[in-house]
Amino acid sequence: MAQRTRPTGRTVLVLLFDDVQSLDVTGPVEVFAGAEKHTPGTYRIRTATLDGAPVRTSSGLTVVPDHALADAPEPDTLVVPGGQGTRDPDPRLTDWLRGHGPRARRLVSVCTGAILLARAGLLDGRRVTTHWAYSGRLARDHPAVDVDPDPIYIRDGNVATSAGVTSGIDLALALVEEDLGRDVALTVARHLVVFLRRPGNQAQFSAQLAAQTARREPLREIQQWITEHPGADLSVDSLAARASLSPRHFARAFQAETGTTPGRYVDRVRLEHARRLLEDTGDGVEEVSRASGYGTPEAMRRAFVKALGTSPAEYRRRFRPAPAH
Repeated sequence: MAQRTRPTGRTVLVLLFDDVQSLDVTGPVEVFAGAEKHTPGTYRIRTATLDGAPVRTSSGLTVVPDHALADAPEPDTLVVPGGQGTRDPDPRLTDWLRGHGPRARRLVSVCTGAILLARAGLLDGRRVTTHWAYSGRLARDHPAVDVDPDPIYIRDGNVATSAGVTSGIDLALALVEEDLGRDVALTVARHLVVFLRRPGNQAQFSAQLAAQTARREPLREIQQWITEHPGADLSVDSLAARASLSPRHFARAFQAETGTTPGRYVDRVRLEHARRLLEDTGDGVEEVSRASGYGTPEAMRRAFVKALGTSPAEYRRRFRPAPAH
């Protein structure tokens, strides 16, 4: 196997502006800083504002930058965070991105930072994501951009975009893994007490968060029961009997109160459960398929290919962490 060539002193430049989301900044910075501590000389992390003045984040923190943009070093990786300040940005910020963004080897956005990149014309023809609450706006205002609101991050060539706040950590870990290998990224993830293995195509919401919580107690209890018993009989008839409703009434009420059908909710819960087992246990594919309610490995394989574009075995190979040494 060819030895990975480690980057030397690559500049990670983080753009700052008033009302930036502090976690969009500190999350990726902590990841790259952790990698630099593990492998000294790998990254030079710098921050910059338009004029070099401190900025106030949306949570009230004041951040002092390293540079004014005019004096900032050319970045290898340019990180554009999001926040309320992306709603009506200074035109000079967009102009700087338009001129300097294409020079970066990697162009990265966190949350609504994608809006700034889109304004600068840097996302045209790209498949991107952003925070679920702003994906519609991004797609509407920039029709040349292919917006996918579901994944936590997306890589399209040298452009990488991520969803809200903590997903910037996931994306930064993926970039560190690309540069320095899985062992370094895993060490950083362990230090930060986060998951290395959240894949980019993981949905921004779990099944429980994606669906609304039902107002009525019987339906809320059914939602929780489904989550706790993915391998049980979760047919509409069975769930309706548990809720003491007719199947037709149950199906209508469930969709009205949760925003999704019982079948779709069950499918998502089972997929999440199977993914967790593949990531966290050594159980065989057949055992995982039974425990997750698929019944057979083939049924689970079809569900994985349809939802994730990969088989369970390949999913495990890619996303189960290597054993600790």
